[in-house]
Amino acid sequence: MKPKHKAKDEKHKYSQEEFEKLQDKCALLEHKVDELTAALTWYEEQFRLSKHKQFGSSREKTDNKQGRLFDEAELVSDAKAKEPVLEETITYKRSKKKSKKDRLPEELPVERVEYRIAEEDRDCPQCSSTLHEMSEEVRKELIVIPAQVKVKEHVRYVYTCRSCEKDDIKTPVITAPMPAPAIPGSFASSSLISFIMNRKYNEAIPLYRQEQQFKNYGIDLSRQSMANWMIQSSEKWLKHFCEHMHSLLLDLDILHADETTLQVLQEEDRKASSKSYMWLYASGKTDKPIFLYDYRTTRASKHPQNMLKGFKGYLHVDAYGGYKKIPDVKIVGCWSHARRNFVEALRAMPEKGASLSSVVEEGLKFCNQLFSIERQLADETPDRRYLLRWEKSRPVLDDFLTWLKKKQKQTLPKSALGKAILYCLNHWDNLENYMLDGRLEISNNRAERAIKPFVIGRKNFLFANTPKGATARSVLEIALEIRENRQNIF
Repeated sequence: MKPKHKAKDEKHKYSQEEFEKLQDKCALLEHKVDELTAALTWYEEQFRLSKHKQFGSSREKTDNKQGRLFDEAELVSDAKAKEPVLEETITYKRSKKKSKKDRLPEELPVERVEYRIAEEDRDCPQCSSTLHEMSEEVRKELIVIPAQVKVKEHVRYVYTCRSCEKDDIKTPVITAPMPAPAIPGSFASSSLISFIMNRKYNEAIPLYRQEQQFKNYGIDLSRQSMANWMIQSSEKWLKHFCEHMHSLLLDLDILHADETTLQVLQEEDRKASSKSYMWLYASGKTDKPIFLYDYRTTRASKHPQNMLKGFKGYLHVDAYGGYKKIPDVKIVGCWSHARRNFVEALRAMPEKGASLSSVVEEGLKFCNQLFSIERQLADETPDRRYLLRWEKSRPVLDDFLTWLKKKQKQTLPKSALGKAILYCLNHWDNLENYMLDGRLEISNNRAERAIKPFVIGRKNFLFANTPKGATARSVLEIALEIRENRQNIF
């Protein structure tokens, strides 16, 4: 019986070589499982982010209490606050305050309509004596007068000399002077062009909708005519303002820049689905408000290089590398972009991922601290702000950099958190450059706010038909900015 059992044991015995092969296979399978798990985690993050972008709020504001349960003493402490007394009497006085949104501007013209009792009806119902005016009650209404459309005829008279007609061979003919039309050969007035321009580019109302609205006034005005007026106005009149604004912009030493996509259908040698770009260049917060839009077919770095030729100073931008090729320019990174990555990482976290969410919240907390300090220093002078930044923001930046380097080794590079950490590390030098001057800003939100109306309008217009139309739009956007800030610019 013993030899039988021995044969059975030898049958299931593996050689050393086979055992090593099994170990290698197990290690390979474990590696595959890790890869698939990482890929699955990434796809789950992308799904949650996509779902949030589709159905969730676009606000990036985070709850100040979230992730800070153990920092309450630091957050609410105030060394300047007075100590409470033992006995304190608190009285409340109710006052009805109107919201600022509901207040009528005092500079509006007022039409006063008075209502009085007729003389024959002023007898007292009790003693028949004559009533007198004791006081008045006032009720205000806001009246809107719809746009009025009328035809303005310019009539100029032609003069001649009757004496010369009788006695001389030549008779002088003199015509009375008259203002030139805004567009030769057109009945479009400057008020009509500015009305259409404002509604299209400031209120984001496409021309085809305006065409229908003019029909409600009984006027047949085609969108083709209105489009031609926009292009001719930009080429003949408004481009001179743009050139002047450009020269003013290059004389500054702090600028903001940003770019966004634009679809132009009829571009030469390009498909209708190709992406073009609208570039924005803006002055700094402490300078005169100047905003320039520049339409280009590509996102090539040569466009900002040509536009900012001769500029020397600081340039606030996002992470696009094309700006780095501009000579004599110090790039200032945008902390809003860095913070946004942590916000998206937090949105991508699963509901049960509390440990990982706390890590994301910790990174987000550093960003929020920097922005909180900037809000506290908003009313300071640039020199004072520069000194206080080194006192308050510098320690936060140093701690954040140490945290980033530590967490990078513990985080998957392709995860949402890993990308947020990598973004900060790759652009750290640019991100902390706002510390170099008290006039610099912590973010590029100034440029993003300026280009936002263009993005909103793009949702209505969808595309530009021709490059001329896209160029005209860049000029007209500048004209609207001039109108809004003309007192501060000139």
